[in-house]
Amino acid sequence: METAKETAKILIIEDDQDIRESVRILLEGEGFSVEEAANGIEGLNKISSDINLIILDIMMPGISGIKTCEEIRKSSYVPILFLTAKSSESDKLLGFMAGGDDYLIKPFSYAELFARIKALLRRQQIYTNGVKQTSNENEWIETEKVRINTHRNEVFIFNEEVSLTETEYEILLLMVKHPNKIFTVQNLYESIWNEPFFNTSGNTVMVHIRKLRLKIEENPQKPKLIQTVWGKGYRFE
Repeated sequence: METAKETAKILIIEDDQDIRESVRILLEGEGFSVEEAANGIEGLNKISSDINLIILDIMMPGISGIKTCEEIRKSSYVPILFLTAKSSESDKLLGFMAGGDDYLIKPFSYAELFARIKALLRRQQIYTNGVKQTSNENEWIETEKVRINTHRNEVFIFNEEVSLTETEYEILLLMVKHPNKIFTVQNLYESIWNEPFFNTSGNTVMVHIRKLRLKIEENPQKPKLIQTVWGKGYRFE
């Protein structure tokens, strides 16, 4: 993991120059390569395949961070960490629905920022390299309707490939590995995000389940694959 940290490239899209420069100095001191952008348009122009993580402010002049995130998600599933002064639950959900992976409220400590960055990069490395590294090129987990290649991180629903974010993939993979097991919201959050569960964390899980269902269910309003067990949680049928 040390090698991944030293070579990771992070793009900071933030209109506040003081915050942008202080975060850059912090990250470069930890061995990261850092690119800066002062607004959403500039940030979109600096997106490239070698960017490992994006730190994105929500409230910026011109194109907002939410819109910037939506544009990024049209072509990339690079981890996105929102930095914002907005703290309401509705604002957080809006960020997650746009495709954000995590959310940090200003003012924040550098220790917390660094911990979030390490967690996102660790998850990206697992997602990119595969859950298992084996000599078998095709490591498949299969059910009647879902097929997952854990070596290539490919998901097929009714033999049609679907594109999932790393978080959506991790949720689905965990549940498919344990069919009919009831996962509480706390189970899912602590297993996927690797963080302690708080009351507000439940909405984060629900948003990602909703997005996942939109991609894998024939009728997301009447899900048959990921079912809600009222009062308990979710299970993969």
